[in-house]
Amino acid sequence: MHKILTLNNISVAGLDRLPRDSYEIASEITHPDAILLRSYKMHDMEIPPTVKAIGRAGAGVNNIPVQKMTEKGVVVFNAPGANSNAVKELVLAGMLMAARNIGQAWTFARGLSGEDGEINKAVEAGKKNFVGFELPGRTLGVVGLGAIGVRVANAAHALGMKVIGYDPTITVRSAWQLSSDIRQALSVDDLVSQCDFITFHVPLIESTRHMINAERLRNMKKNSVLLNFARSGIIDDAAAVEALDNGKLYAYICDFPSNQLKDHPRCITLPHLGASTLEAEENCAVMVADQVRSYLEDGNISNSVNFPEINLPRNGGYRIAVVNSNVPNMVGQVSTDLAEGNLNIIDMLNRSRDDVAVTLIDVDKSPDEETLQRIAGIEGVLSVRCLGCADG
Repeated sequence: MHKILTLNNISVAGLDRLPRDSYEIASEITHPDAILLRSYKMHDMEIPPTVKAIGRAGAGVNNIPVQKMTEKGVVVFNAPGANSNAVKELVLAGMLMAARNIGQAWTFARGLSGEDGEINKAVEAGKKNFVGFELPGRTLGVVGLGAIGVRVANAAHALGMKVIGYDPTITVRSAWQLSSDIRQALSVDDLVSQCDFITFHVPLIESTRHMINAERLRNMKKNSVLLNFARSGIIDDAAAVEALDNGKLYAYICDFPSNQLKDHPRCITLPHLGASTLEAEENCAVMVADQVRSYLEDGNISNSVNFPEINLPRNGGYRIAVVNSNVPNMVGQVSTDLAEGNLNIIDMLNRSRDDVAVTLIDVDKSPDEETLQRIAGIEGVLSVRCLGCADG
């Protein structure tokens, strides 16, 4: 029986992927095999030593101590792309809100009073203050061309916008999905100088913190629009407010309210709604539940932020999953211990990523505890499991 600890409300659609006859799922559980969460901050949490996997029902993993988990041999999964349509739609809404001054116009309309005739007269007199512009022909810059960025770029192109993208680490999969009409920027500086709108779809790491700062704002086109539905901190908010005040920026739309932003007349802040749709929550939960289940039952890994991708189809027998430091001769030492245990290897696959390696080995019979302990005792081995054994 696998035990799953949930730290947030996880969509039932995801939890239903874990059969109740072999999975115990609760928000309070001792000795869990895996943890499922959304936004819960784990950095100060004492994580039980029984945990083998952590599944984040979303894309960002800033709330998880990934490096600490890697050192302990714990795989961390996320759900990239599962919320991409939800974020894409909100980015499009943000562009429209900025272009048509929706926030300011709504505030104006809600403040009207008097008889309907008086309101109608005030509307006709006041609407000239909210004249906007249309999207076709305008240029959108997309920083980060992962699952979300590609959707945003393609949707904006379909609306008649010119689109420029920047992503030095774009994957082959993303490149294939990107419209051939999307132009490539050589750098962030190259992109910001050409665009009327700029949207960000990158994680918050040291190299992306304050990616838009006072210097880059000075190089942007006058009356451009910033959109941030990725992470707070990517844009220097103080510099953005100054640019709004001096007329350099036309509008700033973001998902991260603060005292500095929430009351500014040219800024629209939303309460972190990027992935807040029923569909996105279900998609994320289903994806991460499937990944955790596959790892616990078969040792296979996909969409991990710290472990290599590995997929070995079951060929019968008993499966041993080894997680170890990525150093020479680990597979050789494991194979020697299996031979000493009189085990014949049916199939084997080894994959590595940075400092971590994973080996899946199918053997002809169940290994005894002594063999597993010998493998666990190899210097650099972080964890050993037998999948299919009575206690595995």
